[in-house]
Amino acid sequence: MDILVHLDEVLAARGMTLTQLATEVGVTVVNLSVLKNGRARAIRFSTLARLCEVLNCQPGDILSYRRH
Repeated sequence: MDILVHLDEVLAARGMTLTQLATEVGVTVVNLSVLKNGRARAIRFSTLARLCEVLNCQPGDILSYRRH
């Protein structure tokens, strides 16, 4: 996959667990786990915006693009 997910790093920097994030964002731990492990095929902008709000970050802090 060309999109890399850096959710682990952002969570660690904030001392937050995936369960805490799921609760604050309003999504399931399973859905966040799919995203975190790079298995997500899509993410809603509303979910991405909520992640950024809760984590006090920008989308580029969570996602990056890797060229082949």
